[in-house]
Amino acid sequence: MLSFLIVLLFPVAVGIWLGVRIVPQGEEWVVERLGRFHRVLEPGLNIIFPIIDQVRYKVTTKDIILDVPEQEVITRDNAVILANAIAFLKVTNIERAVYGIENFREAMRNMVQTSLRSIIGGMDLNEALSSRDRIKAELKAAIADEAVDWGLTVKSVEIQDIKPSANMQQAMEMQASAERERVALVTRSEGEKQAIILNAEARLEAARKDAEAQEVAAKASAESMRIIGDAVKDSNSSATFLLGDRYIHALQKLSESDNSKLVLMPGDLIAAVKNLVGSK
Repeated sequence: MLSFLIVLLFPVAVGIWLGVRIVPQGEEWVVERLGRFHRVLEPGLNIIFPIIDQVRYKVTTKDIILDVPEQEVITRDNAVILANAIAFLKVTNIERAVYGIENFREAMRNMVQTSLRSIIGGMDLNEALSSRDRIKAELKAAIADEAVDWGLTVKSVEIQDIKPSANMQQAMEMQASAERERVALVTRSEGEKQAIILNAEARLEAARKDAEAQEVAAKASAESMRIIGDAVKDSNSSATFLLGDRYIHALQKLSESDNSKLVLMPGDLIAAVKNLVGSK
């Protein structure tokens, strides 16, 4: 009788032993009964029927770090840049995650890649390189709806790196060098232009000062002539003296000239001066 009970209870004990499932914290297991979804085992001790129930999937409930590899992206102005991203996901509906898509990790990775190409493709090069926050926000919004359909929640998306390709970077360096040379040429030309303008203004100011000086000299000469005219109204002796003095100074300068070889002087200097002012 005892042996019969042992034989009878042994399969039951084995069945119970095989039906015990201990799910670790941070995971949830999907149980199928006769090939169909039955229930989800939560962390802790769980009992299933080993003959008709089967643990088909083991899904993590922790945040998933999804690394998106670097890829080439063409911007709106046909520039090639390299971009990669990282997404943080969480499984919120296990049934959808395992039955809604064959491999939700690979699906989300492809979704991030295609959405990233689409977003950057609508931007210019400079805009793409300086708009990480905008790209991140648009990328998260683009993949959020699909993620919900697959039982996932997109917690965050970060742009790890976005940079021009090697050829593009070389072209940008050449362009920057050409731009620096252009700015230097413009600056030099502008400096030469300002120098010409300042030089012309200086000449104009000098000419104006010369004209003013000549005007003052002319007025002084006219005034002196007026004074002399007033002085010689009754006698020409003062005029004779003045003209004689100037005549002598002119002959002196002429004799001092390097080109002068012979200086002819009148015999009667006083008579010559008198002839200049008149016989009276």
